[in-house]
Amino acid sequence: MGMKWLQMTLAGIALLTVAATAAGQRVVVGSTNFAEQLILANVYAEVLEDRGIEVEKRLNLGSREIVYPALKAGEIDILPEYTGALLAHLSEGGDIPARRPDEVAQKLREALPESLEMLQPADAQNKDTLVVRAETAREHDLDTFSDLAAVSGDMVVGGPPEMKTRRVGLEGLRDFYGIEFAQFRSLDAGGPVTTGALENGDIDVARMFTTQGVIDARGWVVLEDDKELSPAQNLVPVARAEALDDTIRNALNEISASLTNRGLQQMNRAVGVDEREPADVAGEWVREHGLVAD
Repeated sequence: MGMKWLQMTLAGIALLTVAATAAGQRVVVGSTNFAEQLILANVYAEVLEDRGIEVEKRLNLGSREIVYPALKAGEIDILPEYTGALLAHLSEGGDIPARRPDEVAQKLREALPESLEMLQPADAQNKDTLVVRAETAREHDLDTFSDLAAVSGDMVVGGPPEMKTRRVGLEGLRDFYGIEFAQFRSLDAGGPVTTGALENGDIDVARMFTTQGVIDARGWVVLEDDKELSPAQNLVPVARAEALDDTIRNALNEISASLTNRGLQQMNRAVGVDEREPADVAGEWVREHGLVAD
């Protein structure tokens, strides 16, 4: 009887150990080195912790050239990514063989190694775009890139120097849309020089990024790239397959389902313009969207 009792006790301990291991699932969430990435990584961490997952954060690690190899090597488990940018990173010569969101996502799934899994992409995209002041949009009835074609000949556009020569810059705007500006001013990549020039009226159109917080802060208008000149850049969690289970997958997919460009603009504004902490902004957002228990 003593031996039977011992065997039952050991079996019970084994079951408890398995249960504790499952409940104590641990993942490392990483990020690259700009504000939106810090916000998203904190969003992932907060929701996962609420679902009972132990999370370590390794944030602000550097560029994709540093962080993606760390993901492949297992130094981090989950990373917020952008479909088009990661596909370009994995494609020979950096060329993206697709442009629309579903096509880019499918090509990325095919390009990823078997050890990595792409979760559900969000509708939100952080991609190159053209931005105008609200009064400019009203005066010329501007909603899309196509709308610019009729009035661009009287406008000054500003953006980074490479906009003058890259296919997704002035050349593509001319060939895809028939847009030719009166003047191009070489500024920076959506930074303070460009935003200052747009605010002051020194330029009429600015090359920026769709989720920049200053757009929300100034009430500017993002024009829709209606012919998909720039490849899709949907936000998407990418993770090591062996680190995932249904709880983690479901949590990350719920986050993606709630992310919008407007929401990201507001969070980026809170960090970049209002100088708040990314973790605090992320915490407010997940509670507003019912992704964690109050």
